[in-house]
Amino acid sequence: MKIFLTANTDWYLYNFRISLARWLRAAGADVVLVSPDGKFVSDIRKDGFRWIEWSVGRKTTEPLGEFDAVRKLAAVYRREKPDLVHHFTIKPVLYGSLAARLANVPALVNSVTGLGYVFLNQSRKGAALRQVVLPFYRLAFSHRNLAVIFENPNDQQRFIEMGLISEEKTSIVQGVGVDVERFLPLPEPVGTPVVLFPARMLMDKGLGTLIEAARILKETHAVRVVLAGEPDPGNPATVDASTLQAWQDAGLAEWWGFQAEMEAVYPQAAVVTLPSLGEGLPTALIEAAACGRAIVATDVPGCREVVEDGVNGLLVPPNEPVALAHALARLLDDAALRKRMGAAGRQRVMAQFADRLIIAKIVEIYRRLLPVEKARLLISREVDPKGGKNGLP
Repeated sequence: MKIFLTANTDWYLYNFRISLARWLRAAGADVVLVSPDGKFVSDIRKDGFRWIEWSVGRKTTEPLGEFDAVRKLAAVYRREKPDLVHHFTIKPVLYGSLAARLANVPALVNSVTGLGYVFLNQSRKGAALRQVVLPFYRLAFSHRNLAVIFENPNDQQRFIEMGLISEEKTSIVQGVGVDVERFLPLPEPVGTPVVLFPARMLMDKGLGTLIEAARILKETHAVRVVLAGEPDPGNPATVDASTLQAWQDAGLAEWWGFQAEMEAVYPQAAVVTLPSLGEGLPTALIEAAACGRAIVATDVPGCREVVEDGVNGLLVPPNEPVALAHALARLLDDAALRKRMGAAGRQRVMAQFADRLIIAKIVEIYRRLLPVEKARLLISREVDPKGGKNGLP
């Protein structure tokens, strides 16, 4: 049985879906990863997986202009004849679904990992893009043997209300899961406390709000605001390197850039924050909670699925730097509260977001779509996400 995992970056596949790929391989599936080329392809191959290149632009926003990407992916699917294809993120969902229809792929899973720029942007351009994109979603979701996975109920309901998908074809799987043996709770370091922003450098992630909050916070607190992540040139909401450097030069934030080993970064923080405008289900916050860190996030879909206000963190309104600064100050002033919230966050991850639990839900969706004789191969055998034993319950 052959299963394809297709995304718009090799980074996404390696960092967020390699555990799923390992489980499927250990269960006996031939797993193939598909994405544009990048620096994580060598890691994918070192892990023993076959990888196929798919060139698709990230800066373009009009599907009609990229039919060649659809055609090329359809050719791959036609040649390889996968039994099931799982697409992640918006463009693979749209273009990959069209390619799967052209190639007669028998089973299709689409993961909507967030609404993205097209839905979050409220400008005239955003409204125009929605008018172009919505018919493509309807076409993408018209496959006869399809499951669409959402990461939070708000996104699921919005797509249903817009008539893009029928409810019976949808499921909710809360994020990608986290390796709870890799992301561990460690004591806070001594010294000036760190407020960590672990995300792509996007205004949609609330980066501008955080910088304004930093101006306020630094008037009363000795604090280091650390930005861990890269700009995303393929996203219209990106913040460029010169702006990030200017913020650093002004003493508002330290820009650490991309960090390959985030499990070593979270323990350096006293508080982790993501004042985003909207998320599918933010992996960074799950990782932070697994590391026992208190969180300040916005009260928006995705973030509120991870953070329970007053329990494992604090929720604030989006686009309100004063509220964000006050919430951060509250936690910086109360080490006991941070410790209590961090412990509650770790508990929440163990109960809801451990990768073995997430993989079990995804595999069950695969089983529903596959023929009985192939679904039997994906039995709930004891295989862990690293490819060893003692995994799914």
